[in-house]
Amino acid sequence: MQTATMCGRRGIEFLRAAPARVSGWRLVLDKPPLLPIGESFANIVPDAASAVLGVAYEIAAEALASIDLTEGVMIGNYRRQAVAAELLNGADARVEAVTLMSERRDPSLIPSTRYMALLIEGALEHGLPADYVDFLRSIPARPPSLGAEALRPWLDDAMAALRPRRT
Repeated sequence: MQTATMCGRRGIEFLRAAPARVSGWRLVLDKPPLLPIGESFANIVPDAASAVLGVAYEIAAEALASIDLTEGVMIGNYRRQAVAAELLNGADARVEAVTLMSERRDPSLIPSTRYMALLIEGALEHGLPADYVDFLRSIPARPPSLGAEALRPWLDDAMAALRPRRT
């Protein structure tokens, strides 16, 4: 959700961003990573009584292809899921959107404090409701694992190499 991560580290340009709600889904943070570093990542699961909040980005097809590549959609790490999103920026609009989700779950994992800080910063940046930010702050987290810290420079280099090239 954080612009600095989306545009900087990920190299994804977007046309517009708006806070959004997707009803019928719930945020969980039990998605295992591709490499076993002992931390979890965000995922959504169907839940008729819940809603997940986030940021709806309008992006070009090339940017979506880059997200698919870097999130491992082609190898089954995540899959695209069509959702109806309600924009929360006063436009009172519903849009068809695509998010990523996974059936891979491990409830024994928890996210890192670094990862949660990025989610919280993005939620604050895009004006998500205070009660949702409080919910994010209440999620248990742990310091980044040694494995994650060791892999981060390699992942940063890989992300830089995969960034869409501007023409």
